[in-house]
Amino acid sequence: MLVSRVVRPITLILAPSNLGLRPLRPGHIPGTWRAPEALVEAGLERLLSPVSVIELPRPPYSPDPQPGTRLRNGPEMRRFNLALADHVATAVARNQFAFVVGGDCSILLGALAGARRDRELSLAHIDGHSDFRHPGNYDPQSMLGAVAGMDLALATGRGEAIMAEWPEIESPLVRESRVIQIGERECRDPDFATPDVNETRITRIDIFAAQEEGIERTIARTNAILDGAGLSFWVHLDVDVLDQRDMPAVDSPGSPGLDPAHLVALLRGLLADQRALGLTLTVFDPDLDPDGCYARLIVDIVRGAVQPLRGS
Repeated sequence: MLVSRVVRPITLILAPSNLGLRPLRPGHIPGTWRAPEALVEAGLERLLSPVSVIELPRPPYSPDPQPGTRLRNGPEMRRFNLALADHVATAVARNQFAFVVGGDCSILLGALAGARRDRELSLAHIDGHSDFRHPGNYDPQSMLGAVAGMDLALATGRGEAIMAEWPEIESPLVRESRVIQIGERECRDPDFATPDVNETRITRIDIFAAQEEGIERTIARTNAILDGAGLSFWVHLDVDVLDQRDMPAVDSPGSPGLDPAHLVALLRGLLADQRALGLTLTVFDPDLDPDGCYARLIVDIVRGAVQPLRGS
């Protein structure tokens, strides 16, 4: 792929949401809402040198059912993501790279809704899980839905309208054929929870394929999908795509996973393309990182990844 290296200003959007996660135990409040603050303290803002920093207020979290939805925190999540969409749309309209730091994976939906307002999109979804839970593969009446495990399903038009349908945007946020999902580690398990993702037109490179073919081939396949669509695209990074030996500070760590150097190479290749509109960085939980070492690792990964945006 012929890559155009363009230095672009960055808008840093801090999105301290934990709304899409379920409690790990009674009384637990997921700590991902603290990730933006922890990463800024670890040097992220200094590294990015953004032209502007936008900090959304922390939304209230509730583990309890709410009227009119079977999604945990559905109404508040909707409000938070509509506000996020406005900020992303403004950054994109100004030709600024929207760097959105969460928070849990539900923020992908607001980011896509903002970037999607005046154009069709492709999506590079880099995540240790497919996040494809939807009412077609589980019973919403038996359990509350956690949108952090449903974001790709919702982005492709599956699930409750409260998080699947957005003002002035024809659903879905992104068409299946324009999505590439990289890093799933559970899809070869006999009890894989969302096997119907394999019946979609989503291009899937699970972690085993990525390791077998090598990072350069994975990058080439990713670029081929994006080039074939010929559209602007969004990059979603859930840091649980890293192997748990490198990144245990997430709610669902696992092995195998990408190693940090390969993740840097993958992200750098994507961000070198001027069609990349922005990135969501999600699921880091500072409550699981008492000495800050994993926050520093994430900042180091970002340092390598954003070199094309900085012209280096």
